[in-house]
Amino acid sequence: MSRLELGFWSFPVLLVLIFLRAPIGLAMFLCGIGGWYFAMNGNPTPLLSKLKSETYTTFSSYSLSIIPLFLLMGQFATLSGMSTSLFKAAESFLGHRKGGVAMAAVGACAGFGAICGSSLATAATMGKVALPELRRYGYSGGFSTATLAAGGTLGILIPPSVILVIYAIITEQNIAKLFLAAFAPGILAAVGYILTISIYVRLFPGSAGTRPPVPMAERWKALGNTWPVLAIFGLVVGGIYAGWFTPTEGSAIGAAGTGLVAWMSGNLKWHAFKESLLGTGKTTAMIFFIVLGAGFYNGFLALSGVPQYLADYVLDLGLSPWVVLAIILAFYMIFGCVMDSLSMILLTVPIFFPVISAMDFGMSPEHVAIWFGILVLIVVEVGLITPPVGMNLFIINAMDRETRITETYKAVMFFVGSDIVRVIILVAFPAITLFLIP
Repeated sequence: MSRLELGFWSFPVLLVLIFLRAPIGLAMFLCGIGGWYFAMNGNPTPLLSKLKSETYTTFSSYSLSIIPLFLLMGQFATLSGMSTSLFKAAESFLGHRKGGVAMAAVGACAGFGAICGSSLATAATMGKVALPELRRYGYSGGFSTATLAAGGTLGILIPPSVILVIYAIITEQNIAKLFLAAFAPGILAAVGYILTISIYVRLFPGSAGTRPPVPMAERWKALGNTWPVLAIFGLVVGGIYAGWFTPTEGSAIGAAGTGLVAWMSGNLKWHAFKESLLGTGKTTAMIFFIVLGAGFYNGFLALSGVPQYLADYVLDLGLSPWVVLAIILAFYMIFGCVMDSLSMILLTVPIFFPVISAMDFGMSPEHVAIWFGILVLIVVEVGLITPPVGMNLFIINAMDRETRITETYKAVMFFVGSDIVRVIILVAFPAITLFLIP
């Protein structure tokens, strides 16, 4: 069997392992190891050399150190009470409107996403804060849980984003430029969700209650309480673009800043500090093992020649670049229903990126790479709220046992529709993503 045939046969083997519920990192690691062994005709020496070099080069990467620092930043942000202050501020300005408390939850998710690079953490944190208020003012269970699940996806779109860091490392792109490109799509996402809520409460008037307006003085006071979020976000993101420090240094400053705010709030006791470090360590270990498994598997695919073969095959078909892009994005949306976002990025980008890079979209290669990365991030984000395996849906529903998951499924499809419209807009008008990129 040729190396190319081995590469193609590895896909069904990988899918079987995944459907047998093997961890995705382990499945990719085993397929990579097996592929290397058979590609070398059973000679273990190159494989052992690969085990040594790949492990060292992966975990000694300076760029990867940004991941645990951003995760720790999210842990401290949760303890600091920033999520509560963000929600209270948004609720004071929007809560009296029809569907206003749900809109406030989306706005707070967007704000919290600016200091937490994880969608799951954003959904879980804002769920604790906003679910009781939504229930208090008569919002239906399905609508409430769907809103928070969708709002949580803003955690990986609005910078800083762990997934964007991974994409930048895989495709060798500038992390700061990817963060900058994500701003406009992130704002567009939040606006789209708020419009979706407005439409939903008009179609289903009984799904949302109302609350009395808050006096203007209290509104400004609540807004003033959000200063730590604005300060940390401005320092980290502004410092990166001003050239004061690199993204990795910025993540360290952000973690230190949120830690200081959490300590000043009185919530960062010794036990909470240890739990934050432990939680960060566990999540980092999981991500790093998936990265290592993907490194072995993608290294085998490169050896087999599958990515280059597919790129040449697609070019020979003579399809329009836009048709190829549409097929790839549709693939992401479908498989996002059954796979988590990080695994999808690590598994597919090394295969699809050479195909997209070989296409002529009328832009520079760097702009194509950045634009494609944002599009991939968005469609992968849709998978977090798409039935039947939307991770955000399960996290929020676990906090509201009274709401059936089917009710959440029905309501969340409105937000999925908003995401699809947003993808179409960003595909049709790349300048929305790229206008800030020099």
